[in-house]
Amino acid sequence: MYSRNAFQIDSRDGDAAENAAAGGAAAGGDVCSDPLCNAAEHAAEGAARRAFALQTRRDFLRAGAVTVGAAALAQFLPPWLRAAPRNARAATAKSVIQIFLSGGPSHLDTFDPKPAAGADFTGPWRKAIGTNVDGVLVNELFPLTARHADKFSLLRGMRHNNNGHETATYMMQTGTLTGGDIVYPAVGAVVARKLEEQGALKDRLLPPYITVPGALGRFSEAGFLGPKYRTFVPGGLAEAPSDAERRRLETRAALLADLDALGASEKAFFEEDDFFRDQAREMVLGKSRAAFDISRETEQTRELYGNTGVGRACLQARRLVEHGVAYVTVNMGGWDTHRNQADTYKRTAPALDRALAALLADLAQRGLLASTIVTCGGEFGRTPRFQMAPPWNGGRNHFGAAFSWLIAGGGFAGGQIVGETDETGARVITRPIAPGDLTGSIYRALGIDPNGVLPHPLGHDVPVVPPQTAPARSGGGGGRGGSGGAGDASPPKLNLLTEIMKA
Repeated sequence: MYSRNAFQIDSRDGDAAENAAAGGAAAGGDVCSDPLCNAAEHAAEGAARRAFALQTRRDFLRAGAVTVGAAALAQFLPPWLRAAPRNARAATAKSVIQIFLSGGPSHLDTFDPKPAAGADFTGPWRKAIGTNVDGVLVNELFPLTARHADKFSLLRGMRHNNNGHETATYMMQTGTLTGGDIVYPAVGAVVARKLEEQGALKDRLLPPYITVPGALGRFSEAGFLGPKYRTFVPGGLAEAPSDAERRRLETRAALLADLDALGASEKAFFEEDDFFRDQAREMVLGKSRAAFDISRETEQTRELYGNTGVGRACLQARRLVEHGVAYVTVNMGGWDTHRNQADTYKRTAPALDRALAALLADLAQRGLLASTIVTCGGEFGRTPRFQMAPPWNGGRNHFGAAFSWLIAGGGFAGGQIVGETDETGARVITRPIAPGDLTGSIYRALGIDPNGVLPHPLGHDVPVVPPQTAPARSGGGGGRGGSGGAGDASPPKLNLLTEIMKA
């Protein structure tokens, strides 16, 4: 929401090993650099990537001004698009920390192990380990997280049947299936908009939607809501500002003021940039920087999370929700493992295990877990069969037919399993969960009506969570869902995670 500013810090994570293994995703790249990644899947999404590209502020203002014919268009919308939002239930959560595993982690090697399937499916990790909840098993790579199973539930029925990084990321970040003409905002942007509607952002110095340590670059976080609601990427704010940094930014501010003659003559267009710049300056040089500064934590706490990119980012996320930030995305690359997966997971799995376990324990100890939702997962899973032949040499490909997510806190019960895959993890056999079922449940926990509406710049309203079936004219990835194509007059059918929601 506050990312358009002159003080944007370099958002590349210092842990190069994690981000380089992600095919450039965590560093903001759009195209996977691994030659074994299916090129056809990326090529087929070229148009989708262009459609997801972030609009400039002027483009958005122009689009918002296009009201001619909007009233006529509205009369052709189905009733549930024109209806006023329903009253939301009382919120059980105040904030969300989403740990997004860019590239797609293997569900078999994380939260849905299949030790009886044989080496062709388990790869080198043939053990499932017990947790502190009877009957809940995780892969042996996650011994620390296993100690906190009473705090989280595992969603083993996730599916959307899309195997492309860009489109699958879009679906999991927005709760929306591909197809149609509307580019949806990420959940964090929707939360920011709804908090603004409620008047909850007045006098707040920190933006409500923040991403650490760097943006994905695979989709527009703001969608049709426009750049005002784009996530803020703090980049290098994890430490206190040095004297050199302070002098550099103060000099930059003075230079911008001297050059801002055009801004004075085109005030209507530039006052929004001035607002973003002032907010950014406050976060870089003002009191708000303390929320980002993990150097203020004890050495013991920093050690608990681990000195890795994801460890530092999770600790920063905990500080941000303590300071009232509503939605924090932690992006962790390194999960696009078409080949040599064992070598990659020796880095990524222990780092994630340590950071996730620390985050859950730390939030619980501070009394924050009850009001903070923690989610963890990627855009899809990986193929169940472990591919040992060259050129793969031990890897797994993209797999959107079945995968897992973790969810904890904020009114969601722990120690539960929702959904089930078959004996090899190839398909969901009970309780399929669509992207919108997950995001709709998160909205409900935050007190946002998932059956409510959002304002579109063309003058009509669109549903907060659209139907979980693709429009009939689209080949957009399929997916489970209730009734409702593009012209269905029924409300969107969501299968919210009520079995693990406490209210």
